[in-house]
Amino acid sequence: MKTSIAFLLCISLFPGFSQGRVVRKDEAGFAECNVFFSGQVPPEGFTQPYHVKICQQYKKEPRFATLYSTKDKIPLYSAFKFTKSAQSRKENWLVEPQIDDPENDLHEMVREADIGGTVANLGANQALTSDYVGSGYERGLLNPSLLNEKDFQVATYTLTNAVPLSPALSKSWHRDIGKVVEQALIPHCSKTDLYLLAGAVPSSVKVKGKVSVPESLWLAACCDASEGWSLGLVKKASDENSLADLTVGELEKQLLRRARLFKGNCGKGKQSQEKREAVLQAVSQIRSGEQVGTKNDQETKENGLMKTVAGIIATPFIKLLELLIYIFVELVKFVFYFLWLVVKQVVGTILGGVCSLWNEMVSYLKAISMVLISIPYDVGRVIINIFLGFLEIVQDAMSLTYRILSIPVEFVLHLAAFPYHSICAIPSVLQDLASGIVGTFLLVIDASATVVHGFCYLAWHILKQFVPKGSSGD
Repeated sequence: MKTSIAFLLCISLFPGFSQGRVVRKDEAGFAECNVFFSGQVPPEGFTQPYHVKICQQYKKEPRFATLYSTKDKIPLYSAFKFTKSAQSRKENWLVEPQIDDPENDLHEMVREADIGGTVANLGANQALTSDYVGSGYERGLLNPSLLNEKDFQVATYTLTNAVPLSPALSKSWHRDIGKVVEQALIPHCSKTDLYLLAGAVPSSVKVKGKVSVPESLWLAACCDASEGWSLGLVKKASDENSLADLTVGELEKQLLRRARLFKGNCGKGKQSQEKREAVLQAVSQIRSGEQVGTKNDQETKENGLMKTVAGIIATPFIKLLELLIYIFVELVKFVFYFLWLVVKQVVGTILGGVCSLWNEMVSYLKAISMVLISIPYDVGRVIINIFLGFLEIVQDAMSLTYRILSIPVEFVLHLAAFPYHSICAIPSVLQDLASGIVGTFLLVIDASATVVHGFCYLAWHILKQFVPKGSSGD
């Protein structure tokens, strides 16, 4: 936590950190860095899941764009525009935290030494400085620092813009690309119209089993102007002195099957063949080691006069030849187009019939399969339903039998118990009857005795009233 706080303070106090960011999958192209592509449309065909789009920024301004391979741990290409030639500054190498840790809150390129433990899985998806130490390879820049000035140059020193190159190859790559851009491309296209793509083709050779060594380096240039042109250059890693020129279409075929480097093939329909030839001538002079534009003045004047005279004489014939060639080419194109339509129609009809037959066969087989599959299922379901119905019948029969049997058993038990309870009650009844008779007899006797006693008592009191008191002593 302390390291993270200190690092954030460093970012706020020192503006020398390159604020690049990984472009999300749902964002169009390279977001703010689409300005480095012709028509603001990035190359097509690079769609592998391990391809990561990076908008390289510095001081909150886009400087160039990079497509990075987390599988090979090198950039596949960097898109940039020529700013101004400048001497290389002190190298200050940076890494991209979000490539290894997408949940990290560091949304800028940072110095590897300052990261500390703030980034999880650092180096899992990108190359680090330690991968180059003692390997015999240098960190070669696809977007050369010497073609950029000031802040643009600082932003180039990121490991997401570097590939492993031998010292000799790194030196020749930066030298040749610098000369080509400055002496061959810029003289024939304004800086605002010139779009540059520098890339690498990974090989199976890996530095320390991790970082792929390029088998070749390439540069594609597009002058997107009214009289524009396009050009491709390839340098083989096995020969640092090689520098082959080719069309952008040929370069695309060497890279990927369906690659498209520039939108609309860099205005292919309006390209100036004359300017492209001038660029190729300048590239040829650079390749042969000549200084472009330095010739003997006298020889230049003589050659110029001869070329002028020859041009005046040859112009009508050249124009006529161009017309004949154009008519022949158009005729050939028409013939091939007609044959293509015929073949397309025939093949389309055949393929349509085959596809229709195949679909009908698949539907028939599918229906038969569904019927065959449903037969065991239906049979099993019927058997299960029969078994369940039989179980319900047995259950109902047992329940009915139980109910029928439960009623007579209870009745028989009560009927059998009746004589027993009746006989057992006779002694009690007789005893109660005898007790009642005796009690009644005794009650009658007692009542009779009471009546007699009452009469006697009454008679005594009557006699006592009438008998003289004198005679009572007798």
